Amino acid sequence: MSGEIDINLNVNGRNHAVRVEPRRTLVDTLREQCGLTGTNAGCEHGVCGACTVLLDGEPVRACLMFAVQAQGRRLRTIEGLAEGDKLHPLQQAFIDHHGLQCGFCTPGFLMLAAGVLERRPDINDDDLREVLSSNLCRCTGYKNILKAVRAAADQMRGAKT
Repeated sequence: MSGEIDINLNVNGRNHAVRVEPRRTLVDTLREQCGLTGTNAGCEHGVCGACTVLLDGEPVRACLMFAVQAQGRRLRTIEGLAEGDKLHPLQQAFIDHHGLQCGFCTPGFLMLAAGVLERRPDINDDDLREVLSSNLCRCTGYKNILKAVRAAADQMRGAKT
């Protein structure tokens, strides 16, 4: 007996029936069994934030969760951020404001920012800086990431009025 169990994950509005060991991480399941490789596995200790996804709208570290913990919940990954060919305001802002270089950390930053801005569209700069400081980037120096998220926040607020 393998010890694997069948679970159903709702990712980006689509159901994925997968068979996993109870100790299999969510990030590994998303990448290897759901074919969603946009979520990166970085430090695998919950420190870097590269694996950030939204679970019921809240940012979580997919390397610290077991896939079985996500069953019955709504998952959103970087692949679910855009609407078809239309980029999410955050994605466009990262392009427009040069908020990425190598791109490894970018999906985690985008999902972290999306989760925060969708819940708190009027977040102030100090709180936004604090939130974004939980993810690591070795390339950009953060200035353009912050600029991009602020620009997207302004656009998202404007779209709701």
